[in-house]
Amino acid sequence: MIKVVKFGGSSLASAEQFRKVKEILSADSKRRYVVPSAPGKRHKNDTKVTDMLYTCYELAQADGDYKPVLRKIRARYNEIINGLKLNMSLDDEFAAIEENFKNKAGIDYAASRGEYLNGILMSRYIGYDFIDAAEVIRFDKKGNFDPDTTNKILKERLKKTERAVIPGFYGATADGQVKTFSRGGSDITGSIVAKASKADLYENWTDVSGFLIADPRIIEKPQVIKVITYRELRELSYMGATVLHEDAIFPVRKEGIPINIKNTNAPDDPGTFIVESTCQKPEFTITGIAGKQGFVAVNIEKDMMNSEIGFGRKVLAAFEENQISFEHTPSGIDTFTVFVHQEEFEGKEQSVLSAIHRLAEPDSIDLEADLSLIAVVGRGMRSTRGTAGRIFSALAHANINVKMIDQGSSELNVIIGVSNDDFVQAIRAIYDIFVVTRL
Repeated sequence: MIKVVKFGGSSLASAEQFRKVKEILSADSKRRYVVPSAPGKRHKNDTKVTDMLYTCYELAQADGDYKPVLRKIRARYNEIINGLKLNMSLDDEFAAIEENFKNKAGIDYAASRGEYLNGILMSRYIGYDFIDAAEVIRFDKKGNFDPDTTNKILKERLKKTERAVIPGFYGATADGQVKTFSRGGSDITGSIVAKASKADLYENWTDVSGFLIADPRIIEKPQVIKVITYRELRELSYMGATVLHEDAIFPVRKEGIPINIKNTNAPDDPGTFIVESTCQKPEFTITGIAGKQGFVAVNIEKDMMNSEIGFGRKVLAAFEENQISFEHTPSGIDTFTVFVHQEEFEGKEQSVLSAIHRLAEPDSIDLEADLSLIAVVGRGMRSTRGTAGRIFSALAHANINVKMIDQGSSELNVIIGVSNDDFVQAIRAIYDIFVVTRL
């Protein structure tokens, strides 16, 4: 059995955290391939190493004095090295970084050095081989990840090593130019390594004991989701729930490799299993609740709209012309509503309205701003009657007016639109009726 383990920045922020990681690896010999992030925050007011690297490179790019910031970054690593009593030095690596910053090697190169240095440090501390991600994670000339080439190169490399550390977040083009994934991309690297090694399990270690049913900033001590499907996770991630980078799902999903979200600070907690499918009955009717604020509803009315072929396409073409993506499009017989991000829409609103009039010739258009969208997600909703009714009941009891409701044909999720002012109270009301009281 092979397990790939990825550790987030909070899991590797200090020597104390490194020791916890070593204990986790020592406890299970099947944990053979390790993907580390850069050191995260040691405390609330601390700065992540990746953010320090961005600041440092911006100074270098502007021909400013970047060396004081680079010295602070070096001090962070030396603090870990000294705390672990390791007989090693990263002086040569920092000399190379300084030279490359001086020569303006690129922002991706700068951002990747946190993971690169942590990978070297981690491999030395736990006694695993070190594989530079730039040698095995391939990007094309346009800077796009090349999954097929990567899988071929990485698979061959892993066959030659029993245990290895592969830094997360970055790779390189064929000519060696370093490229990075988006922030949080170490999750993606872990997934790629899991696929290439044909792992039985991908463990993603962080600072929470799994995926939570709701945002802990809104719900005090929300329940942990024990098992969630890839599809449910995609729905929740899309609506703002974050524990795992959403693109990390794809490489393992194709191979049927489950993901286990675990807590470095509480390694015995079972965490959350993310799976392709399951016959396990969920503990609650819903799996999770997530939402986003800051939407505008563009309400378009036209008599006999339902009999006009191509009306929806004409309306959406107005948004496409202005490079605005839409979120949801609930409709009635004579009405068609488009939900868009308010921040994206405000600067182009008159241009969009003009285009809608020109293309679709509506009777009237009305705008409603400061709205939120909340997704209630759960495979258990398929087999449970009255789920939508319970949601409405909970919101009505909390004196919350529902602006929109949209349910997909899969019956996996229900999207509700409410005022921004009602966002927090709406999530609390839904959580209460499905999780706390289970009415």
